[in-house]
Amino acid sequence: MGGAVTIWSDVGSWGGLQRSAHRIEPLSDRTRLSLRAGAASPGLAYGNGRSYGDVCLNPGGLLWKTRNLDRFISFDPATGQLECEAGVLLDEIIAMVLPQGWFLPVTPGTRFVTVGGAIANDVHGKNHHHAGSFGEHVLALSLLRSDGQRLECNGTQQADLLRASIGGLGLTGVIVSAKLQLRRVGGPWLDTETTVFDGLDAFFALSGAAEQGCEYNVAWIDCLHGSRGVFFRANHGAGGGTAPPQRQRDLRFTPPLSLINTASLRLFNAAYFRCHAARQGASRQAWAPFFYPLDGILHWNRIYGPQGFYQYQCVIPRAAERSATPELLAAISASGMGSFLAVLKTFGTREPAGLLSFPMAGTTLALDFPHQGERTLALFERLDAIVVAAGGRLYPAKDARMSRAMFESGQPRLAEFLPYRDPGMSSAMSRRLLGS
Repeated sequence: MGGAVTIWSDVGSWGGLQRSAHRIEPLSDRTRLSLRAGAASPGLAYGNGRSYGDVCLNPGGLLWKTRNLDRFISFDPATGQLECEAGVLLDEIIAMVLPQGWFLPVTPGTRFVTVGGAIANDVHGKNHHHAGSFGEHVLALSLLRSDGQRLECNGTQQADLLRASIGGLGLTGVIVSAKLQLRRVGGPWLDTETTVFDGLDAFFALSGAAEQGCEYNVAWIDCLHGSRGVFFRANHGAGGGTAPPQRQRDLRFTPPLSLINTASLRLFNAAYFRCHAARQGASRQAWAPFFYPLDGILHWNRIYGPQGFYQYQCVIPRAAERSATPELLAAISASGMGSFLAVLKTFGTREPAGLLSFPMAGTTLALDFPHQGERTLALFERLDAIVVAAGGRLYPAKDARMSRAMFESGQPRLAEFLPYRDPGMSSAMSRRLLGS
């Protein structure tokens, strides 16, 4: 249960940009939860800490750690409807349901996030054109407000609060549990196809064709080279059995300096492109390395050294994607600060699941940059200007520095969301972008 606050601890997020003292209160018994917070001393739910920036932090304040809310409540193997507590990891869901022929309908690039975090950030994956974002598959959730109310939200009861909580950045209350609709699969394998390309016109042609027949589409792009890349597409394959476990290595220490620099990036990017160019074509791949390649390296975030790293993810609306995307890549290439984790993919035209959901019809580009002080921030200012001029926005789940003006310009439904904020919830991000 939520007991008395007993400890102070330094807490950071996955990007490693900051660590600060928080009061910690673990939550564990969903039947007896109570929150000690209010507008004068607000708190914030904290799952597994995989957000890159400050959306999961409340420096000097209270964090309710939800990871101990880790129980499955019910699962119907006939319908694929799963109810679980908010601290359950996506990894734990897959382990239980995949042997029974089910899988997550949408998954981000790591399976080590909690269900509550996936909902609060309305995460997306490689299949937005096909299945939308995670929030589209949330049938119901139980929300605990700081005034003690326990609200059950679904399509007919508290439906507006449900839509505010999906992608609501943890500011509508603490998600205690959720009911999800999973999707049927034939087994643990995917039928994949790899194609190298040179130029954004080739990327858009590949992506447009793949959307007609493939559920999962994503590209890696060489930011230092300009616009060559590797396009991956896949569908769930038939055939059961078990896939080999993902080989995992652990980066056991943080190097004194970032291992990512211009020289190492050029070597990595050239090798990565050549490797995939040599093995283009169709193949069968196990689920884990396809969906979660970085999960094979535990603590991979340490490669950026003690200063940490930023992730910059934007979406450019469809009307401007063919002009603004090359502008972004040209600015990154000119800076010499390319990213080896450079992901390019398209979003479909589906209605957003939440009032503040990130996806919109268009193209999204995600990149990691080691923190190099003013040099890095100056690049982001140039990228911000391109994104704003194109009518795009940044992904709050991965942000640590965008301005309030940029956030407001990219969130046309912000005024609809604000009445659903819980006055007892606050974060470093909300204070930066909303003023409280």
